[in-house]
Amino acid sequence: MQARITLITLGVDDLERSVAFYKDGLGFATQGIIGTALEHGAVAFFSLESGLKLALWPRKNLAADTGLPLQAPNPTELSIGHNVSSDAEVDAVMLVAEKAGASIIKPAQKTFYGGYAGYFQNPDGHLWEVAHVPDFEALG
Repeated sequence: MQARITLITLGVDDLERSVAFYKDGLGFATQGIIGTALEHGAVAFFSLESGLKLALWPRKNLAADTGLPLQAPNPTELSIGHNVSSDAEVDAVMLVAEKAGASIIKPAQKTFYGGYAGYFQNPDGHLWEVAHVPDFEALG
């Protein structure tokens, strides 16, 4: 398998609220909600950098599609990283997220690995880390 991820799908409880958070609050580009005529089909896609897409899909529909039972969300099982070029940019992104309706979980601060980072949760509880990591491109 090639190490290539093209789509990240987040299960959400309120699709319209989540689309508004990412589109209006964070400024992510989208065509809006599509697939509403299909059972379990309503979804929204956002184009990110490097061809990556973010999908928002109701949790109940994701559960139906996978055959797994719908369970309570657990925000510590996954975090999405948004790496930026400076500590000041971390602070700016955290402020934008908070104004968009995110909950600040850990305010931005120096990290144990020599970087600067903070965490926020989107309205559905998904955890995002905003970080400035010196020499990030050299990792991995």
